[in-house]
Amino acid sequence: MSSETPRPFRVGLIGYGLAGSAFHAPLIATTPGLRLDAVVTANPERRAQLHREHPDARAVDTPEQLLADPGALDLVVIATPNRTHAPLARAALRAGLATVVDKPLAGTAAEALELCRLAESQNVLLSVFQNRRWDGDFLTASRLVRGGALGRVHRFESRFERFRPKPKPGWRELADPAEAGGTLYDLGSHLVDQALTLFGPVATVYAEIDVRRDGAVVDDDAFLALTHASGTHSHLWTSALTPLTGPRLRVLGDTAGYVKSGMDPQEADLRAGRRPDGTRPWGADQPAQYGTLGTDESAISLPTDPGDYPAYYAGIATALATPGAPPPVDPRDAATTLTILEAARTSAATGTTVRLP
Repeated sequence: MSSETPRPFRVGLIGYGLAGSAFHAPLIATTPGLRLDAVVTANPERRAQLHREHPDARAVDTPEQLLADPGALDLVVIATPNRTHAPLARAALRAGLATVVDKPLAGTAAEALELCRLAESQNVLLSVFQNRRWDGDFLTASRLVRGGALGRVHRFESRFERFRPKPKPGWRELADPAEAGGTLYDLGSHLVDQALTLFGPVATVYAEIDVRRDGAVVDDDAFLALTHASGTHSHLWTSALTPLTGPRLRVLGDTAGYVKSGMDPQEADLRAGRRPDGTRPWGADQPAQYGTLGTDESAISLPTDPGDYPAYYAGIATALATPGAPPPVDPRDAATTLTILEAARTSAATGTTVRLP
């Protein structure tokens, strides 16, 4: 039996903007079993940044150049503007390469399902980077719900709210529907994915979607009310115009509730250049940000479970190493999320509640 350490899986990353440089590259580079081998970016400043941050990774000009030699890679990660997700994923899958796509998987549910079928026909891994399944607050809420600490949950409230009253330049603020910009497809993708992960299939969708900021041309304020087949109601908010934010999570059961404010620290840490490299505790919440568990008559401060974005790519490494092992996020979950987001648009446009098949 050989005692040699297996060769790490070689990863090609397409895109080195915020998603690629602050989220994917650091997590890939610090995951045992993965190696950041190549990064697609033609921007000189981003190339210089790549050389500083990941000097062993080679820079590639275009996705076509990266995919021209699929034998040089084991995994492709797509961290580009939303409108490019489906065509790039399609090309990577047709090249026979395992593929990770940042959320949303595609611009439409139909495109997402097409990609799922393509991956299945090619017998290659496809997954979607739904990192907020590993937020500490969501991990805590999941543990409480599944452990029965709240009793029967009847309402789940979840918010991703910000105060950014002036639109910033960039594709997320463009009006073309093909861009899949706006807050509904951005943070709404996380909100819906979390609700589905906790409470399962959705029967009806009601939504209010608005453009609130001066100069904005895409949705920047949305509320979704989902009725799950189980009977639980999920109330979800995302907004760029919230000067006073509400609780990040409020989960109400028939014996107890859980309420939590503040954001998971992992995004801020990654943006600041901190890495989950084992040199310091990762994903730890501050005591002042702990949530409250119980009732008005009897409540305790509950420490937040540590956030764990590294678990996503650890799961990808396991799936690559173990034939038949499932990815950490099933791409069909992402297609279901897009179905709900499309129903939300229909609901907001018609002022009606949409029933899903």
